Amino acid sequence: MSSVFANVLPVFILILIGWLVARIGFMKAETGDALGEFVFKIAVPVLIFHTLADANFAGVSPFGLWTSYFLGVAVTWTVGHLIATRVFGRDAKVGVIAGMSGSFANNIFIGLPLVAHMVGREGLVALSILLAIHLPIMMIVGTVLMEGATARVDGTQKRGMGAVLRQVGQNLARNPLVSALALGIIFNVSGLSMPSAVRPVIDQIAASAGPAALISIGMALTRYPIRGDVGLATGVAAMKLLLLPAVVYLTSHLIGLPNDWSAALVLTSSVPTGINAWLIAQRFRSGQSLAASSISITTAVGVISVGFWGWLLS
Repeated sequence: MSSVFANVLPVFILILIGWLVARIGFMKAETGDALGEFVFKIAVPVLIFHTLADANFAGVSPFGLWTSYFLGVAVTWTVGHLIATRVFGRDAKVGVIAGMSGSFANNIFIGLPLVAHMVGREGLVALSILLAIHLPIMMIVGTVLMEGATARVDGTQKRGMGAVLRQVGQNLARNPLVSALALGIIFNVSGLSMPSAVRPVIDQIAASAGPAALISIGMALTRYPIRGDVGLATGVAAMKLLLLPAVVYLTSHLIGLPNDWSAALVLTSSVPTGINAWLIAQRFRSGQSLAASSISITTAVGVISVGFWGWLLS
């Protein structure tokens, strides 16, 4: 158990360092924004490209992996929505934010470094395959559900599915992660080899993705304090850190995924809530405090839950 926590703890120490330097004003908030932009637009895309370009996909089907993970998301999202609306008596819009906050893992900024550190290259391949559809599916479902909930609660006109898909599609077309995924797969299938002068540069940028991502997310946490909806946020945090990885653990074993793939999915599903839940809440002006509190609570206690799942997998 102690060896597992020794592997997990550095991930959260880097997050804590980022939070501290921003909290005490040692580094400006703008620095954290710039670091996060570097991670999202350069470091992580290069890591994903690097991983997929050299991956061996012989005889591998992604459908079992996607099924294992998104069954967990569906169960957790549904439970979160029901708890918010039936137990806490909140409206449908807050129900959507509760479901999303409980099932949207921070796969990019925390999941990737964690899986790279604890599982290794095969785990990164599995996570990269997941990321190929994770963001599109989560953002489309979240937007469509919020559109419907807003129409019911506020009496506004619901946008058509075509309009929602066009908007999300335009956003994804400009997303560097999507471009990196496509380029990595194309490079892999084409059988091209990386020039010897370029590979060290790619390696070094990819190696910077983990530490930079963790410090940047720590700095960003100063914007998501625990305030309001603490009771519901605590329940959502429990679902995010315990229910989602439990269902993913069960489905991945029932489907029979390779051990490294199963470990990667469980670990990334156990990480704190991603900021996309807050972005959806902010856009629709509902559940902002719930999303912010869920992000902070899951990050604060995530080292314990991630350590537990790491121990279970080991």
